[in-house]
Amino acid sequence: MANKGLFASAVAKLLPRTDTLNREGAPAYAYRPKAKLAQLAATGTLADNFYGAAETQLADVLDAARVVDPYFVAQTAIYARTSGAMKDMPALLAAYLTVADPDLAVRVFGQVVNSGRMLRSFVQIMRSGQVGRTSLGTRPKRLVQQWLEQASMRDLMQAATGNAPSLADIVKMVHPRPADAQRKAFYGWLIGRPYDVTALPAEIAAFETWKQDRTLPLPQVPFEWLTAYPLGAEQWAELAGRMGWQALRMNLNALARAGAFGVEGFTEKVAGRLADRNALLAVRPMPYQLMLALGQVSDGVPLKVHAALEDALELSLRSVPQVPGRVVVCPDVSGSMKSPVTGYRRGASSKVRCIDVAALVTAAMLRSNGQARVIPFEQAIVPVMLRATDRVAVNAATLAAVGGGGTNVSAPLALLNKEKAAVDLVIIVSDNESWVDATRGGSTATMQEWTKLAKRNPQAKLVCIDIAPYGTTQAASRRDILNVGGFSDAVFVTIARFVSGETHDWVSIVEQVEV
Repeated sequence: MANKGLFASAVAKLLPRTDTLNREGAPAYAYRPKAKLAQLAATGTLADNFYGAAETQLADVLDAARVVDPYFVAQTAIYARTSGAMKDMPALLAAYLTVADPDLAVRVFGQVVNSGRMLRSFVQIMRSGQVGRTSLGTRPKRLVQQWLEQASMRDLMQAATGNAPSLADIVKMVHPRPADAQRKAFYGWLIGRPYDVTALPAEIAAFETWKQDRTLPLPQVPFEWLTAYPLGAEQWAELAGRMGWQALRMNLNALARAGAFGVEGFTEKVAGRLADRNALLAVRPMPYQLMLALGQVSDGVPLKVHAALEDALELSLRSVPQVPGRVVVCPDVSGSMKSPVTGYRRGASSKVRCIDVAALVTAAMLRSNGQARVIPFEQAIVPVMLRATDRVAVNAATLAAVGGGGTNVSAPLALLNKEKAAVDLVIIVSDNESWVDATRGGSTATMQEWTKLAKRNPQAKLVCIDIAPYGTTQAASRRDILNVGGFSDAVFVTIARFVSGETHDWVSIVEQVEV
């Protein structure tokens, strides 16, 4: 009989050798520059997380951008904004391109800077010196001018909400040319210069009048302008009626602090709007977005409103693409998974933890494939029973209540190999900082176990979702292995495209973007 250990060692030698260490000091594979840039930009938050600081993530993004072609940087910026719904990262890359390739920066700016908030972020980054300059410069200044000159009055009024820098600061920097008397009056009003009162937009004129007499009806201006002044509970309730669905779910805590839920019938009205199926079909909020909303809602918000958000989350799971076949989902339940998913921010850390995202992925896969198997792991397999019919919050609580030890990413694959299980897709959801199964040389234990599994299941595919991307992985990317860094709702579509054979890695998805 052949020596199994000897031949196993021979196979291991054919696997890619590890080329770096992860944050736990264990062997890992480094992402190629394009993959690293794509995963950080599409899902990174530029915030402190369990293993690293925001400054490190910023440096990683810029280092990766410098060693890839500027055109790929442009594609990444657009993808991060349009498909990943990111804000800081695409603004950072757009600013970087003003130095690396000014012509490309012009083409990217129009697709990335599509709101007043994005404009402020772009200007702030440009002035910070992080991309190599501390001022706008001629061409970026012209881009900002054009944005201001082409924006509608409604967009300008919305952009006038927020600081650091404020829209007034930006107008003073770039000196846009007002196209008419109304816009000239608006700029004067905005920066505190003399202006023609009769030429002001009617909404702003009404706002100025209301500031002098607060007993007047609330003017039709962005609600943030009004909330800067003392308002009663009834007035807050009125403002909530003007908010769009997304703005309403983002301002639930403010409404609670103002006492608006004490207004008769208001709680029921808000709960009804949040769980309204027609509104959800129109707005199409995504599961992860709603999970973040649930995590941020304070105890002062009535339970009926909490329940409405949970209903919205459950309904949103229907938008997750179905993945057929024999699916195995492996959520990491180790100690580090209980850290905030968007990192630590003083006074503003998200209540949503990495474990909650793992539960969301698990619940979504169970909903789309009721026969999917769930194998939670930490330093070893943790037996947990999850049901496809349970709510996401229930599954998250179940997963969070177990585990807490070290990380062993190869553990679920080892179990499947021990069972000689037949599988089509394995999804590992982790922070990827595996160390319990560290090898001394050659390939990782995860790569070795997957190779055994793939030999029995030649069509099987592996998806490694690295919720907190640090630039390393336990399984080197190839046609049957997809590494996804970070998390957004775009990940569900990415998995479906990978399983169908439409794409084979994260980079190829970004490279399909037109600049």
